[in-house]
Amino acid sequence: MAEISITKLYSLLSEKVGKETAESLTDYVESKIKYEVEHKSDTLATKQDLAKLEIKLTEKFLEGKADTIKWMFIFWIGQVIATFGFILLFLKK
Repeated sequence: MAEISITKLYSLLSEKVGKETAESLTDYVESKIKYEVEHKSDTLATKQDLAKLEIKLTEKFLEGKADTIKWMFIFWIGQVIATFGFILLFLKK
């Protein structure tokens, strides 16, 4: 895609449609570009935003990992107790 500057656009348009119309059109294009850049930049993530997100995700991951380890420990203790109970039950008979 060929890039064109506002000045070049103005000079090309002024030959075809006149100076006033070319100036109005280039002003409109320039203001539209400024508006789009200003409003689009609000939704873009910066490196700081991404770093904060990474820290939050890491904290959530570690929370979930610790919680999983806790429940695994509880499960295995329950399994050991149940197995020990079955062994005692069979030894009594």
